Amino acid sequence: MASGSNGRAVPLVASGHTRPVTHLSFSPLQEDGSYLLISSCKDGKPMLRDWTGDWIGTFMGHKGAVWSSKLSLDTSKAVTGSADFTAKVWDTYSGQVLHSFPHDHIVRTIDIAPSCTQIVTGDQTKKVRIFDLARPDADPRYLVAKGGETAHERTVKSVVWLPEGRQIVSGGEDGVVNWWDLRSNEPVYTVKFPSAISSLELSAPTGTLVLTHGKDVAFYPVMPSSSPSHTLTLPHAPSSASLHPTTGDRFIAGAIGDPWVRVYGLVDGNELELYKGHHGPVHTVMYSPDGEMYASGSEDGTIRLWQTTPGKTYGLWQGQVNGVNGA
Repeated sequence: MASGSNGRAVPLVASGHTRPVTHLSFSPLQEDGSYLLISSCKDGKPMLRDWTGDWIGTFMGHKGAVWSSKLSLDTSKAVTGSADFTAKVWDTYSGQVLHSFPHDHIVRTIDIAPSCTQIVTGDQTKKVRIFDLARPDADPRYLVAKGGETAHERTVKSVVWLPEGRQIVSGGEDGVVNWWDLRSNEPVYTVKFPSAISSLELSAPTGTLVLTHGKDVAFYPVMPSSSPSHTLTLPHAPSSASLHPTTGDRFIAGAIGDPWVRVYGLVDGNELELYKGHHGPVHTVMYSPDGEMYASGSEDGTIRLWQTTPGKTYGLWQGQVNGVNGA
């Protein structure tokens, strides 16, 4: 672990999963200043935690690894995509399944509309589907690339429903990122990268899409024609990356090949902080919506929560810098 100006950062360890953690996602800030964290895991049991990292509950019902999970804007619903060929919608208060949508292969990515009325999924059959929660028995709507039969030419790795509700962005192992117009069901903007997209996440407060491919981290405005993109090449291959939601001047990156969590400056890509706490590759990282901490999920089956400003009193951190905390 690295020392900051206030001392050595000590993560809170959120245990409970029994296999590698595949994806993490925070909810937006709620009116009372709180937020939730949902984690996906190969154990097939996505978990919900409060803003302090304390466990709230486990969603029981999948029969295979869960690759992706997201929360609705008001945190009342959770959506999960799994290797059991289903996408599920959950009531976060009761933990019950509200809907289960069958697929013909592994569901790798999922998101829920800002209106909370539809979900979007991406899977290993290269398809992007939209399901209407008001008509759960209806056939899904498909997004299809021009001149093709599917949304991508390889597995769809990530889908993001943009805040205004009329566009979806998808990234695939074919190295393509598509911005889809839901009025026409066609892509209105496409970027082709030289390597597979490994992650694609929305930083809603900054209006930025953060994607990783190869050794690069790219930052795009949610509406790509509105301002130029920014790309940085790192010394290692990032598994995922997350932009600080309030300052927008730094980002965290996980690693495909080592157990380190790194913080980089946005402008020049200089490494600002380096932390070791995991015992396996870091598959997923995400800033909390207030920017006070960030979460990392690893091959070792744990989630670690790191303070942006070590030593600051926040949540379960009571100004303690060098002691060991646990959640």
